[in-house]
Amino acid sequence: MPFIPHTQNDVDSMLTAIGANSIETLFDEIPAALRAAPLQIDDGVSEMAMLARLSELASRDDDVVCFAGAGCYDHHIPSAVWDLTARGEFLTAYTPYQAEASQGTLQLIYEFQSMMTALTGMDVSNASVYDGASAVGEAALMALRSNKAAKSRRVLVAGTVHPHYLEAARNLVRNQGVQLETLPISEHGVTRAPDVAGDFAALVIAQPNFFGQLEDVHALTDWAHSQGALVIAVVNPLSLSVLAPPGQWGETGADVVCGDGQPLGIPMASGGPSFGFLCTRMKFVRQMPGRIIGRTVDTDGKTGFALTLQAREQHIRRGKATSNICTNQGLLVTAATIHMSIVGAEGLAEVARACHGNTQRLADRLCQIEGVSKRYSGPGFHEQVLQLPVVASDVVERLARERILGGVSLAPYFAATDSSFENALLVCATEKRTAAEIERFAVTLERVLQEAAGERT
Repeated sequence: MPFIPHTQNDVDSMLTAIGANSIETLFDEIPAALRAAPLQIDDGVSEMAMLARLSELASRDDDVVCFAGAGCYDHHIPSAVWDLTARGEFLTAYTPYQAEASQGTLQLIYEFQSMMTALTGMDVSNASVYDGASAVGEAALMALRSNKAAKSRRVLVAGTVHPHYLEAARNLVRNQGVQLETLPISEHGVTRAPDVAGDFAALVIAQPNFFGQLEDVHALTDWAHSQGALVIAVVNPLSLSVLAPPGQWGETGADVVCGDGQPLGIPMASGGPSFGFLCTRMKFVRQMPGRIIGRTVDTDGKTGFALTLQAREQHIRRGKATSNICTNQGLLVTAATIHMSIVGAEGLAEVARACHGNTQRLADRLCQIEGVSKRYSGPGFHEQVLQLPVVASDVVERLARERILGGVSLAPYFAATDSSFENALLVCATEKRTAAEIERFAVTLERVLQEAAGERT
């Protein structure tokens, strides 16, 4: 008999609880044309015919060029990464509760933690969290537990932090009496040390920020520490191969470091899944959510690995847990660890430098088009905000029809407070983008802008 996990009454009850009229309502943000698009596969076809048809449909994306970023990036992934990650020992491994049966998995996670502490300049890393967005919320709660001197449950967040990260963090902390207060964005697309009244427990800084700009993290870190607050760094791990690690920010360094590991061997995959990382100083280790793998020796003096700290509700009383939703993305961490091992420290730095150079070439070429200019002129990493002469969302749609993912319109995030963002486009060029692709983007964008201008007149 078929396994039916939910009866219709169960489904109706859940829909009522979340205020949705139907299951279809849950997917209303997907354009109707896409939701209704049939695969056009006949009933009862053979496996061979079905795979051939699906391969044909998938091949339609082969010539699409990606200049979009905003937290999910089109990087090259060595073939060996997922060939090894897909081995049965990793792919089907269960949570390593039994150390004697899980030494391979435990060692891999230990190596991952070691690599992340080396990248971030921190003392300790956990075994990952769900994604970069939830990592920010977990980091805020961790900072509140760690900063015993703070009298309020107020956390300042730079307005240049990824809007999705801020939204997810609010959802995580809103029922715990935590105030996330967003700081204003300067005309240069960065955050300045503000004149803030009252006590606050932590400051969240993104480096590079959502606009691709580099913040003055040293000044911001020292300012926050002078106010008795902890510093939470939200970072792109690839950028840390060429930028100062958060452990070296200011005089004493950041206190908690988090971010998304997607640039480390994880495919874009239509936006996910990915994994989040969380690092800190040793004095805050017992406030870190999730679990930590440690290296030890057995009774024969041989090296072994074990779950050292497990401060979540699966292991201790729920009320004592540091987090109850710190999902671990073990398979993706496996891929990231293999990726970093294959590419190496110098390889990561070469990739980062190539990304930076390509983005500079892209921005310079696009700004040769009439009406296109850089919104911000400060130093950046591998993203740049361009100001267009027309609405950016319309340009993105037109470019998509030309098989170019031409960036991300910033209007949905910032236009409500600054109408000039209606024409702002966030573009990105990773190490994969070639000179020919950049030129194709520029020629197509110029034509698209001319067409849009002609329709307006």
